[in-house]
Amino acid sequence: MTHRRAHIYRETSESTVDVAIDLDGAGESTISTGVGFYDHMLTTLSKHSGIDMTITTTGDVE
Repeated sequence: MTHRRAHIYRETSESTVDVAIDLDGAGESTISTGVGFYDHMLTTLSKHSGIDMTITTTGDVE
């Protein structure tokens, strides 16, 4: 079975967002949004759903 994966990259003058997910993963994640609680919630979602997530954001967080 092939893995169901997606990768999105977006860059604006204010921020950069890079997201990769694997719906058939093992619940592993590397998340850095600049907002600690948001990182925690996405990590928890990844772990309990079994979805691999790699999320990196930089720039304006307000």
